[in-house]
Amino acid sequence: MHASTQHEANEVGVADKLADIMQAKAEHQGCGTSGGSGKASCGSSAGQGDLPTEIWEKVKNHPCYSEEAHHHYARMHVAVAPACNIQCNYCNRKYDCANESRPGVVSEKLTPEQAAKKVLAVASTIPQMTVLGIAGPGDPLANPEKTFKTFELINRTAPDIKLCLSTNGLALPDHVDTIAGFNVDHVTITINMVDPEVGAKIYPWVFWKHKRYTGYEAAKLLTDRQMLGLEMLTERGILCKVNSVMIPGINDKHLVEVNRAVKSRGAFLHNIMPLISSPEHGTVFGLNGQRGPTAQELKALQDECEGEMNMMRHCRQCRADAVGLLGEDRSAEFTTDKIMAMEVNYDLESRKAYQALVEEERVAKVAAKQEELEALAGEQSDIKLLVAVATKGSGLINEHFGHAKEFQVWELSTGGAKFVGHRRVDLYCQGGYGEEDSLETIIRAINDCHAVFVAKIGGCPKADLIKAGIEPVDGFAHEFIEKSAITWFKEYLNKVKGGEIEHIVRGDAEIRQGALINAA
Repeated sequence: MHASTQHEANEVGVADKLADIMQAKAEHQGCGTSGGSGKASCGSSAGQGDLPTEIWEKVKNHPCYSEEAHHHYARMHVAVAPACNIQCNYCNRKYDCANESRPGVVSEKLTPEQAAKKVLAVASTIPQMTVLGIAGPGDPLANPEKTFKTFELINRTAPDIKLCLSTNGLALPDHVDTIAGFNVDHVTITINMVDPEVGAKIYPWVFWKHKRYTGYEAAKLLTDRQMLGLEMLTERGILCKVNSVMIPGINDKHLVEVNRAVKSRGAFLHNIMPLISSPEHGTVFGLNGQRGPTAQELKALQDECEGEMNMMRHCRQCRADAVGLLGEDRSAEFTTDKIMAMEVNYDLESRKAYQALVEEERVAKVAAKQEELEALAGEQSDIKLLVAVATKGSGLINEHFGHAKEFQVWELSTGGAKFVGHRRVDLYCQGGYGEEDSLETIIRAINDCHAVFVAKIGGCPKADLIKAGIEPVDGFAHEFIEKSAITWFKEYLNKVKGGEIEHIVRGDAEIRQGALINAA
């Protein structure tokens, strides 16, 4: 369908080199490679030319702070911080399922020493792992000794790995100097409100200086400490991402005000996430029937806030012990028993060589996208639409429809292709056979998309997708997402202009946070 070019041959060459290095690393460590991937001013979609050099160096290979980097680089979290100093109505840390992806969930708690060895083992096996984060399962700053001891050990043994922490912000002002002293360049603060009246509906209590606060008083204390901590971090040049949970009917409208407040205090990025409120998790919101947002409700709020500051759209609401690319979890490969039995050889030069090849792949991806954008120049149309993409990573359409545990969602217009989110789904292929019940849930999850791009798809799901009004596209297998999507969109516009098809606006879609339970 698409002519081979020298450029494409170079892309394949880079991919082959990456695969060779990965296989060699896997064999050396005794681990398999299954599960891995073979407003652009200063936000998550920004490129090298959009940012000051010192900022670019901090975000270029950070999968959470750069949407472009998340296609190529991996992160890991270590669960060294079990205690928490606040209670959220959307959180229950007692629940654990190895196949569940949700903040606060872990299978094993680690000592700092165990965590340090795990980081070395993972980084030696997954050379594109560039970031170590501490996000719980409680709050890192409610466990400062364990958190900072872990950072001290990693600084000493793996100085090339970026250090991050995620916090509710209550204790943050007391630890800013220590955070800066350990060269922690990235801090995420969960800020769900700046109005204590709203906060009282989200937080039953906070525990501060040996005293428990409730209601308005608790929320007022929390928001004051969060704002102070954010200001102190940005004054020191530490990049801050703000996470906010969208809770319909409680803070959904209010998050626009939160967005303005954190922007004015220097936040680098704002991540608005959907509420996870399944009853089986045992949270207050889950048990009282509080619903989460639909896909279009979430996107509308993100779009509204994007006019104020840069938005993160690629968050996966990870477990507190997640390992791998965003959207995958390889933590089961690195249990404490396996790690302690491993003889780890941390090869910094091999990691650098692998990451240099990743950068070649990124350059090729950007060049391919630019080539298609030039072909789109001059097109006049108000049409905007969404497409879903099955991918294992590296910015490629490289996943079989039946093997996808999630789909990336891209918005297409005459301005190009813009990543706007992802949708978790139940696995369609189970034991070699397609599950029709799963297919129905997949269709509901991408119901607002006009097409789904896949590396391969069977006849039965293809027919059902077409019947649902979603075009299955398998002609761009193993090609770059943005380049392929723009090419398809141009063809779509030509069909509309020629009267071959009529453009229609699609409906809404479900956000299925619990889907990964069935994806093992």
